[in-house]
Amino acid sequence: MKGICILGATGSIGVSTLDVVARHPNLYKVIALTANNNIDLLYEQCLVHHPEYAVVVDKTKALAFSEKIKDSVIADVNVLSGAESLEFVSTLDSVDSVMAAIVGAAGLLPSLAAAKAGKIILLANKEALVMSGDIFMQAVADSGAQLLPIDSEHNAIFQCMPAGYTSGMQAKQARRILLTASGGPFREMPIEQLINVTPAQAVAHPNWDMGRKISVDSATMMNKGLEMIEACILFAMRPDQIQVVIHPQSIIHSMVDYIDGTVLAQMGNPDMRVPIAYSMAWPERFESGVEPLNIFDVRRMDFEEPNLERFPCLRLAYKAINLGGIIPTVLNAANEIAVEAFLNEQVRFTDIPLIIERCMDQFEVIPADTLAVILEADQQARVVSKQVISELAH
Repeated sequence: MKGICILGATGSIGVSTLDVVARHPNLYKVIALTANNNIDLLYEQCLVHHPEYAVVVDKTKALAFSEKIKDSVIADVNVLSGAESLEFVSTLDSVDSVMAAIVGAAGLLPSLAAAKAGKIILLANKEALVMSGDIFMQAVADSGAQLLPIDSEHNAIFQCMPAGYTSGMQAKQARRILLTASGGPFREMPIEQLINVTPAQAVAHPNWDMGRKISVDSATMMNKGLEMIEACILFAMRPDQIQVVIHPQSIIHSMVDYIDGTVLAQMGNPDMRVPIAYSMAWPERFESGVEPLNIFDVRRMDFEEPNLERFPCLRLAYKAINLGGIIPTVLNAANEIAVEAFLNEQVRFTDIPLIIERCMDQFEVIPADTLAVILEADQQARVVSKQVISELAH
C-alpha cells in the first residue's frame, strides 16, 4: 500500500482525491490530511479515513479541532498546526505520494519540500511552478521525485506525450501544445457589461466545480494564463509553442500537435477524478468513479481563439513568462490580492487585470534563482497590489 498525504484535503481537489482513495482501500493508506480552517469537514474526513496526522494551519482552529476529537473514535489522530507542519507531513517516511492541492502561494513550500524529499508529487498547485519553476524542477531532478500533473489540461498533455515521457523532458517530436479553456461564464457577455459582474456571477462556472478563487481565475482566464506558464515549465516548451484554445464543452482537455501532423487529444467528462485517478494509478489505470463519456450526448465541439480584449489577464500571463525572472511570481501574487479584493467587493471585476499590470510595471526583471528572492518578490508584490487597490478606491 502507498501512503498518501493530502495537502488541502477540504478543497474540491482534496475531496475528489479522497473519493478516489475510498474506491481503492487496498492500494492507498491516508497518512495525513491538512486544512486551513474547515475543521468540520476535516473531522468527517478523519472519521472515514483515520489518518495518522491532521494539520490545521490556523492555530486557533487547530485547538478547536483537538477539542472536537478528544472523546471521539479518532482521538489518537496527531493534530498539528502552523504552516511549517505542512512541510513536516509532506516529508514523512511513511508518505509515498503527496497530493499538492493547496490553492495559491501557500502551497509552494510544502510542495517544494515534497520534491526535495523525493516523493511522488501529484501537483494540483500550479502556483508552485509559476513562482519557482526552475528551482522546483531542479529539486525534482536532484531527488529523483516523480512529478505528475493533476490540472485536467496538464494531465491531458502528459497523457498525450510519447511513451516513457517524464515531466520536464523536452519531447522533440511535439511541435506545440493546444491548451483548452472553457472560456468561463462570461465568454459571450458584451465586454462593456463586464464592469458590472458580481462575485456571485464570477464563481458560477458552467462546467467545473471549483473553489471561489479558481472560479474567478477561470472567469478572467488568469487560470489559463497560469496554466500556460506551468505548461512551459512542465513540458519544456516556449510560450510561443503553447496556443490557448477556447472549447466551451470542456470535453477535450488539451491536445499535443506533433511534427508529422498528428494531433493527439485526451477526452473525458469534466470531472477532476479522471486526472486524479490517472496520476494515482500511473503507469497503470484504475476506476475513478466517473461516468463514461457518451460521445452521442456531446454531439458537437466548438473551438475559438481567445479575445485578449475580453481576457487581458491572459495577455499579462504571456507578458510575464516572456519577461521571466521574478515577474511570474509578481503576476501570481498580484492576482491573488486582486481576486481577494474583488470577492470582498472592494474592486470591480474589470479592475483585476488593471491591478495586476500596474503592480507588474513596478518591478524590475531579476533572476528568480533563490527561494529567498522568490518569497521576497511575492511579499513585495502583495504590498504593491494593496497600494494600487487603495489608490483605485479613492
